[in-house]
Amino acid sequence: MRVSRLPQLTLRTIALTYLTVLLLIPVGLILYRTFEHGIGAFWDSATTPASLHAIQVTLTIVAIVVPLNVIFGVFTALALVRGRFRGRGIVQAIVDLPFAVSPVIVGASLVLLWGVHGWFGGLAEHGIKIIFSLPGMVLATIFVTLPFVVREVEPVLHEIGNEQEQAASTLGASAWQTFWRITLPSIRWGLAYGVVLTVARALGEFGAVSIVSTGVSGDSETLTLLVANRFDASFNPFGSYAAATVLMGLALVALLLMTLFERKGRRA
Repeated sequence: MRVSRLPQLTLRTIALTYLTVLLLIPVGLILYRTFEHGIGAFWDSATTPASLHAIQVTLTIVAIVVPLNVIFGVFTALALVRGRFRGRGIVQAIVDLPFAVSPVIVGASLVLLWGVHGWFGGLAEHGIKIIFSLPGMVLATIFVTLPFVVREVEPVLHEIGNEQEQAASTLGASAWQTFWRITLPSIRWGLAYGVVLTVARALGEFGAVSIVSTGVSGDSETLTLLVANRFDASFNPFGSYAAATVLMGLALVALLLMTLFERKGRRA
């Protein structure tokens, strides 16, 4: 018994040490630096006009990106699982493309497309500004969060099969009725998990957004950009730690929801 438990204890010790060094200690130091002057100082820094604007921009991007990716993800997953068409492998590769491409490259590509000298740069002459404004940040975030709903819903669709959908169709249900009453309830936990992953990724996006944003405080600055700008450009490390703590709080809520949906999905 002792011999068999020794490797387990060794692996657990290595894993805990690894997590402590790479995750717990850095997060603990950020929290310490944030609250070393008291909650009042943290609150004052977290509620400055720049911080509130960054929170507003971040939540606005999340509110736009998540519904769009939910619609795209659900119907793309249905097409990949239920449909049989040419180019299916190409669609699979496109869905996984954000996992392989650096977010910085995504941002640069958007500049080449929507910038003043890009393919669609003429829109700026008509008052439609994409790059260095909120629409460009939304486009960048949509791209980097594209796969999550698809990849969470797709295996659920494989698992439930299509027998119930075929039965509903045989009984005279329309395609929309079948989706709303049969398919959607069956994939709800996988969909919820994908939504939480999308929210978490959208909250923490930096690379692509930093390329297509001005980064100017109070203009088009997200929480991640606020953390970087306060630390590097403004020489305000305490403000950076406070903004990082707010961002961690939002990420923690997403993590708790993700854990909850994962457990409910397993039970279902």
